[in-house]
Amino acid sequence: MTNLCLSGITQLTSHLRCSWNSAQHHEMPITFPQTDLLCNTLKESLFEKFRQLQCHFTWNPQKDNTDVSNMKLRLQDSIKLGVKYQATSYNHLAFVNCQQGDYEEAIQNLKEAEKILREEYKDEFERRSIITYGNFAWVHYHMGQLSEAQSYLDKLEMICKPLSDGPRYTAMIPEVYGEKGWSLLTFGNIAYYEEAKECFEKALEEDSNNVEWIMGFATALYRLETFSFVPKNQEQSQPVKYLRLVLELDPDDTVAMVMLALKLQEFNDSENANELIEEALRKTADLPYVLRYAAKFYRIGRDVDAAIGLLKRGLEITPSSSFLHHQIGICYREKLFSLKKKTGSNYPGRSAFQQKAELISKCKYHFEKAFELKSTFIIAKLDFAGICLINSETDRAEEIYNSLLSLKDLAPDHKQALALQVGLFELHHKRSESNAIVYFLDGLKIYHGSKQWKLCDSNLRKILGKQIERNPRNSKAFGVLGMVHQLAGEKDEAIECFEKALEYDPGN
Repeated sequence: MTNLCLSGITQLTSHLRCSWNSAQHHEMPITFPQTDLLCNTLKESLFEKFRQLQCHFTWNPQKDNTDVSNMKLRLQDSIKLGVKYQATSYNHLAFVNCQQGDYEEAIQNLKEAEKILREEYKDEFERRSIITYGNFAWVHYHMGQLSEAQSYLDKLEMICKPLSDGPRYTAMIPEVYGEKGWSLLTFGNIAYYEEAKECFEKALEEDSNNVEWIMGFATALYRLETFSFVPKNQEQSQPVKYLRLVLELDPDDTVAMVMLALKLQEFNDSENANELIEEALRKTADLPYVLRYAAKFYRIGRDVDAAIGLLKRGLEITPSSSFLHHQIGICYREKLFSLKKKTGSNYPGRSAFQQKAELISKCKYHFEKAFELKSTFIIAKLDFAGICLINSETDRAEEIYNSLLSLKDLAPDHKQALALQVGLFELHHKRSESNAIVYFLDGLKIYHGSKQWKLCDSNLRKILGKQIERNPRNSKAFGVLGMVHQLAGEKDEAIECFEKALEYDPGN
């Protein structure tokens, strides 16, 4: 039976190679022999085994609506710049190339990953190669090279058998958890940050002093804290704790320096924050990851020109960075808001009016460039729409909002930002309190405690307060206000509002 299976794989592989070459030559899809039940059984059997693997092809983000072209540019930039964990970047790039149908390039990426792992980890190579070999198996499977795919399953079985009592073709060890965590963070989607944090936690359970996993854990915590309540002081902040630990173990990690500086800035520890920024820029003045965090630090500190200078330097190094274009747009918007407070900015012929027009043009250029480079950059599109409103292009802004509202499977943070901005548009431009309430409530039901959540909450309370002031027996306003209190976790206030709503509308 074993010989029969191997014979079947060999025959099937031969057929697939012929089909593959023919398909490439004639631009026709690959066809599998429908009449050969053995071949189909073997293919299905392999697929079931592949589903057990831990690699990019089985992790949740592979189902995500990701802008793979932008992801490819970002991964290529990180490789070109020589950032840490190159093998991880090559593994991820192989997955992206396979998604785009560039299988040969994907194989080359995996060979690079394998080479780096052999050079950097030597004795730990086998443990580090589990994900790379899993990706190899999947790429060969997609190419129709089933015998090659099977050979990588065999390698994985030999590696994993002594490491795990679980699945035959994988082992949930720190190296697997760690790389999965980094890959989840690379997708830049808040939906995966919690899972990334859990991966690094599990990796650290067995290897508590591994600076790579500690930095990953700190990064996940840093991003998650952006969407939750910020602690009252730095002693309570988990990202601060673990970023400091990273710097204890690796004092030259400049990315950890700038991230820690931003957190300390939140807690008004400006002296230590400034020192960290200056040291990071002194050590790695041309690393875009450092430049963009440092630029954010200066922008928040009201030194917008310094921030723009750093971001433009980063853009010279990575001209296809949608993130850097977006950040430059935010800086010009800060300058625009400051200018709007000056007299003369609304009067043609005045220098302030001309400056305002120039800043609007720069904002629009960089925000538009950001979502041209990354089609899924929803926040950049919202920021572009916001500048259109400032420039009295109301119809264009509304068109953008409607197109975004029609999208499915938006990330929760994007949904919340969209709900907030459309709510403000309905309130201030369409003069519709009722429509604004609907959108603000939608935003309130998503992430609790984020900046957008707080703005949805405060706007709702203002609108409902005014409605109740105009009509103290407005049962609907009391009912909605009860929902606002309920979503904010204010139980007693919610009950009081619901009781008043029923008092003024007992049949509801």
